[in-house]
Amino acid sequence: MLKDIVIAIQSYLEAHRFIVKHRLWKWILIPGILYAALFGVGIYLFWISSGQAIDAIFSVTGLKKWMYTMEGSWLKFLFIFGQVILQLVMLLFYFSLFKYLFLIVGSPLFAYLSEKTEAIMEDRDFPFSFQQLLSDIARGIKLAFRNALWQTVYTLSILILSFIPLIGWFTPLIALIIECYYLGFAMLDYSSERHKLSASQSIDFIGRHKGLAVGNGIVFYLMHSVIIVGWILAPSYAVVAATISFYKTKPRLS
Repeated sequence: MLKDIVIAIQSYLEAHRFIVKHRLWKWILIPGILYAALFGVGIYLFWISSGQAIDAIFSVTGLKKWMYTMEGSWLKFLFIFGQVILQLVMLLFYFSLFKYLFLIVGSPLFAYLSEKTEAIMEDRDFPFSFQQLLSDIARGIKLAFRNALWQTVYTLSILILSFIPLIGWFTPLIALIIECYYLGFAMLDYSSERHKLSASQSIDFIGRHKGLAVGNGIVFYLMHSVIIVGWILAPSYAVVAATISFYKTKPRLS
């Protein structure tokens, strides 16, 4: 798994050189600017609303009033810290839902970018087929719903754990790893489909190479630490990097 993570991370550096060399900026900037705008507004609104929701829950249950009576207590610190942890987990859950919505809407463009990347790498053309494009979109939506369902189950379980002092402190990290895996899964599946892997075969292949998915997702989220610029570049860079890392593992498809 560690080897696959390294391959996935190195693929981002190769993706940057590839994009610059072949002047793919229009395929990077158009979806990237739209993604950055929606992401920025969405995160701002959700952070405010989730904070208000958690505050309301604490008020209704009486926890907020009880915390004020625990002046200078470690218990008060633990509950306040737990509130922040809970909000972070909820933020990752929102990020997950936003990601799937954007992947569904942008699937035609991302599928084309992945195909164009491999076509340049192999110095050949993949014949365009509108019927195949519709099939790719349908497959992408189906897998997006499948992954969203499983990730929701995992995230709800993590939300429950986040209420437990000390143990709950680690839940954002667990949620982030799961989020990285499913993001990378979606990016890799564009290549899986192009190589005629069925949905079940793609799930099996990526399951055996979890590092490719996790590594792709890790860099994707690290790029969000670079405000605006990172947000714009992250989605399409993830697609190109996933295509490159998948290409490197093709001999191991069996």
